[in-house]
Amino acid sequence: MTATSHNDALQALNADGPLRGRIREIHWAVRSFLPFVARIAVALYDPKTTYLKTFVHSSDGDDPLPHYQAPIGEVPSLKKLLDEKRPRVIQHMLTFESTESEHAERLGRAGYAASYTMPMFSNGTFLGFVFFNSRQADVFTEVALAQLDVFGHLVCLLVLQELAAIRTLSATLESARHIVHARDSETGSHLDRMSRYVRIIARALADRHGLDDEYIERLQSYAPLHDIGKIGIPDAILLKPEGLTEPEMEVMRTHANRGQAILDDLLTNFGIEMLVDAEIVRNIVLYHHERVDGRGYPYGLAGESIPLEARIVAVADVFDALTSRRPYKEAYANDVAFTMIGQLAGTHLDADCVRALVDNREGVEEIQAQFREDSVG
Repeated sequence: MTATSHNDALQALNADGPLRGRIREIHWAVRSFLPFVARIAVALYDPKTTYLKTFVHSSDGDDPLPHYQAPIGEVPSLKKLLDEKRPRVIQHMLTFESTESEHAERLGRAGYAASYTMPMFSNGTFLGFVFFNSRQADVFTEVALAQLDVFGHLVCLLVLQELAAIRTLSATLESARHIVHARDSETGSHLDRMSRYVRIIARALADRHGLDDEYIERLQSYAPLHDIGKIGIPDAILLKPEGLTEPEMEVMRTHANRGQAILDDLLTNFGIEMLVDAEIVRNIVLYHHERVDGRGYPYGLAGESIPLEARIVAVADVFDALTSRRPYKEAYANDVAFTMIGQLAGTHLDADCVRALVDNREGVEEIQAQFREDSVG
């Protein structure tokens, strides 16, 4: 490893900005002495669903795996790496292309011929994988692997650094959320389902809106925090089983602004007010009750002036509320709920976001099967 590449790698570790930019810096450093490394990529693991999800990458061409996800059980060789907690070298990926998985097939079709894969762990908890890919076969020598091990651990540190800030914020708000939802009728399963509906919608809109996997992952992580401002709503209003009076509705509508204030205090108190993409969670908390016809709250924004992440969360939240049982209503069947959100498209809800969810019914039903509490099919 040259002094220049070493300094570049350390600079990436300490730099600000999106994770994808820092991974790109490390990729440049790697290629300064291992020019055959054409791609570095990270996939994250969701322990609740066992899915692996593409997260961030740096490639010398188009990304061969945009918005890809699959249960780890459908990729036996990666499942073996997880079980054995050891890296893997494939010197000839063509031998995997027709037998392993869609993941391997797509890499093969994109011209990648060899790979080195490292599992990522933090305190014994599996986080995902780091991948180094080459368009040349037989290039991952012992010397190259020793060098890539160093950079693989740097990538892992970057991912941990990135996730630490998100998880610090999320864990704190999760504790506050438990206080809120101990007082109202929403459940953890509602948030598990809703956040995964958010992912379905975002993946469907990704090409049209230029959404990368890093954004989609953050959006799913932050979505459960949308109603954090309810912690400031009095029980007499929050827990009222019948309809609210207009003065009570005025108080309830303050939860969006209350949520933003709570969020900003936490960001400052934890020293992460400059968290990359913190604007995503701010937009979710503040704007998820805006309506595309301009009749929502707190500011009466309309159409595309409402941030996309808030429009996505609104559809996911409304759909799961419709298909969940509440003290004041029974759960609607999916057919009825899909019809109802279709009727809200263009007035309350963003029509593209609604269509993205309706068109992915199979994914919705899979999520409902995994997180059954309160949902019906």
